[in-house]
Amino acid sequence: MAGAYPKPDEKSLQALRDAANRLRIHSIRATCASNSGHPTSCCSAAEIMSVLFFHTMRYQPAQPAHASNDRFVLSKGHAAPVLYAAWAEAGYIKESELLKLRKIDCDLEGHPTPRLPFVDVATGSLGQGLGAACGMAYTGKHFDKASYRVYCLLGDGESSEGSVWEAMAFGSHYHLDNLVAIFDVNRLGQSEAAPLRHDTDAYRKRCEAFGWNTYVVDGHDVEELCQALWKAGQTKGKPTAIVAKTFKGRGIPGVEDGDNWHGKPIPKDKVDSVINAIQSQIQTNKVSSIQPPVEDVPKISIADIKMPSPPAYKIGEKVATRKAYGLALAKLGSANNRVVAMDGDTKNSTFAELFKQAHPERYIECYIAEQNMISVALGCAARDRTVAFASTFAAFFTRAFDHIRMGAISQTNVNLCGSHSGCSIGEDGPSQMALEDLAMFRTVPGCTVFYPSDAVSTEHAVCLAANTKGICFIRTSRPETPTIYSQEEKFAVGKAKVVRKSSSDKVTVIGAGVTLHEALTAADELAKQGTHIRVIDPFTIKPLDAETIISNAKDTGGRIITVEDHYREGGIGEAVAAAVSEEPGLLVQSLAVSGVPRSGKPTELLDLFGISAKCIMAAVKSTFAN
Repeated sequence: MAGAYPKPDEKSLQALRDAANRLRIHSIRATCASNSGHPTSCCSAAEIMSVLFFHTMRYQPAQPAHASNDRFVLSKGHAAPVLYAAWAEAGYIKESELLKLRKIDCDLEGHPTPRLPFVDVATGSLGQGLGAACGMAYTGKHFDKASYRVYCLLGDGESSEGSVWEAMAFGSHYHLDNLVAIFDVNRLGQSEAAPLRHDTDAYRKRCEAFGWNTYVVDGHDVEELCQALWKAGQTKGKPTAIVAKTFKGRGIPGVEDGDNWHGKPIPKDKVDSVINAIQSQIQTNKVSSIQPPVEDVPKISIADIKMPSPPAYKIGEKVATRKAYGLALAKLGSANNRVVAMDGDTKNSTFAELFKQAHPERYIECYIAEQNMISVALGCAARDRTVAFASTFAAFFTRAFDHIRMGAISQTNVNLCGSHSGCSIGEDGPSQMALEDLAMFRTVPGCTVFYPSDAVSTEHAVCLAANTKGICFIRTSRPETPTIYSQEEKFAVGKAKVVRKSSSDKVTVIGAGVTLHEALTAADELAKQGTHIRVIDPFTIKPLDAETIISNAKDTGGRIITVEDHYREGGIGEAVAAAVSEEPGLLVQSLAVSGVPRSGKPTELLDLFGISAKCIMAAVKSTFAN
């Protein structure tokens, strides 16, 4: 440990105590004005926030999103008013704005969102902030190679979430010594006491067992907090956890450490006496000077990333789209050194290993912790420091759906690739088969859903995803399928491809991935029998190219058949039905997986669930029979 601890003088310590009490008063007033919120959760964290914002952290108050600033993540997002209060004390928010908390015309929402420039990731769904902080710290240490540090404030109640411990394991595994997690151990949860109550020794043992340098402090003693945070800055090779014993509702007479005060503002008839009691402890209105950051973050550009060369696949060449994803990602990584990739120990199946082989310094192994992988990706992508891609089996993204949902609220631009989609994976069985993923990602606001059907379109999907705002999901398949597009073919988000067409087509068939190839096989066989069908590759399921689908359906007698390796609910069929719902005379028939599949050969499963070429042919024939 370098040098002796520079203990602040008593005047500075008193200024921090006074700032903490002003944070309490702001939080109480704001929640009273909105008649909702969590003042007691704010009050337990007041000294922690005061020391962080007015002693330890290095940042530019007038530029809260500055790339060199220290980062702060409020994982216990319900304590948002104390965060807003801190920025008011720092001079960025007008104090009068705090009284508009939770109003529809104010961005000071009930839980923090990046509508505010000092919020990098939305929080409030508990247990997710530390994973994002890990991503920010990893980016700072390995990609930016900069001086900024990352601080995350967690509640003790949320530490029951498994994702917290996924993040703890990640932080120590990668020696993130620029990361500090502070546990606000105020004993009380929402409806009763947290399981460990005030057993700070148990928290210490758990943090140490996960490989973190750990300190236990009185969370209301500003000097103890200053010292622990200084020690954290001197520690090398390990992240630091600070276990702060606090009291919920600290400083509020009759409420402090009391049950049943979570999420309740102080009654209006008591608020003046409470504020007066806290105000009486304040000796000065001076805020300690905020130290500027070390401005050593590199200037980067992640706009308009282009592939260095066109796709190199030949028509007819058989390539699994999952492998084409890995090849495309490695190629994209050569085009821009801010493209980073991560995976959940499936890189030899998703082919993310090809990126690792080409760019090992920009690959992050997240192991079998998909929830944390999503949060790490959010953290890496925050402040537009990287273009982040994360991959695993598409089925395993379902366990991380809340993190994905929060990613959309966070306005993130992360790109997710899910392989092994549908029952076409075969013998591995239903636990590995993604059959709900399209429905899941279609519900995510602003999410673009790519479903490429060959190697060429997969390469374009990867490049488009890197340049598309919002979450992107790329659905890839396990079987090898023929390349159907030329190297010169152009692709765009929301634009479908008509891959088979004649003037005598009787039905429009829409397939994607494996089922597009089944549809083309069906088209060839039906043509031999004198029946012609039109075949459409949607390329993106969201947004869907309704214009192309409707115009082609009208050309083929208003008859549409969708075929998908996905459950019927929320899949391609329902997306198409919604897109054409206001067009009279169009009829949509959906072929989709019904019921839970089983192990078997891919061809057997496609037949069993009615989505093979043979089943498409039968559906076309029955359309005319009916």
